[in-house]
Amino acid sequence: MDVTVVWAAIIALGLFMYIVLDGFDLGIGIVFPFFPDEKERDLMINTVAPVWDGNETWLVLGGAGLFAVFPLVYSTVLSALYLPLIFMLGCLIFRGVSFEIRAKANRTKHLWDLAFIGGSAGAAFFQGIALGAYLQGIPVAANGSFAGGAFDWLTPFSLLTGLGLVATYALLGCCWLVAKTDGDLQRRLHRVVWPLTIVLLVFIALVSLWTPLQDPNIAQRWFASGLFERLLPVPFLVALCAFYMYRAVRERHHNTPFMLALGLVLLGYIGLLVSVWPYAIPSSVTLWQAAAPRSSQMFTLAGAAVIIPIIIAYTTLGYWVFRGKVRHGEVHYH
Repeated sequence: MDVTVVWAAIIALGLFMYIVLDGFDLGIGIVFPFFPDEKERDLMINTVAPVWDGNETWLVLGGAGLFAVFPLVYSTVLSALYLPLIFMLGCLIFRGVSFEIRAKANRTKHLWDLAFIGGSAGAAFFQGIALGAYLQGIPVAANGSFAGGAFDWLTPFSLLTGLGLVATYALLGCCWLVAKTDGDLQRRLHRVVWPLTIVLLVFIALVSLWTPLQDPNIAQRWFASGLFERLLPVPFLVALCAFYMYRAVRERHHNTPFMLALGLVLLGYIGLLVSVWPYAIPSSVTLWQAAAPRSSQMFTLAGAAVIIPIIIAYTTLGYWVFRGKVRHGEVHYH
């Protein structure tokens, strides 16, 4: 068993779960401006109130796993992306504080709404910038330290991926709200889903074209190794998801749009993983070069074997207990 690959898969799973779970509750803040009514905003927040803070567990798992198993990546990548990650954490703090305080505020509630919108959109944007900067590659010195500048992360490509992740989270949030609401609010949410899908498809196309163009190693992997032919079904699957999304919106489905949005996110995520494999830091350091000793990996894997099922269990239980629609005037879920 190649324990390094196992750990890479665990961290990739943790990041994907974070993107999906925290993505849709960040997305609710991003679509807030489309729904200015105070009661509707309260209802929208109530759809994630019981589960939102638990969603970030997966981000902690990914960061802890990276520190324990790929310390070189942890030190180098965090040094390169220090500023966008600090900005992201600041936005998450604003989002979390506003989430709690706006429910108790009266005169300043509109200010906390702005904090919720800005914190959600800002966190998504800086996460996307960090992703774009990572895909571009991070210069690494011979001793394994970061060899670039403080603002190497700020490029046109990283700005594009930042906006693309904002669109991704907005679609996830909107589709989640479609599944959790009904009536007039749900009808208006349905009208927002398809335009957001179009915007996301545009970003998927731009990032897919730009990624191999800005990195010769990725282009080599895509087009000179036979990988391109194996990835040909992916664009067709994306188009299929988009087609069924259009039908689901037109026919006013409740849960289907969220499932299709998850499908679009998964397809995009697979494309990114394939692009960077087998590098832990694209074009610089492979997974095996960055990995901790096998004994350390096995020790932490034993802990992960206990912790991950527990996280999955309580996450699943939380969503099961609070399943169903959330309606105005209700103080409980059913």
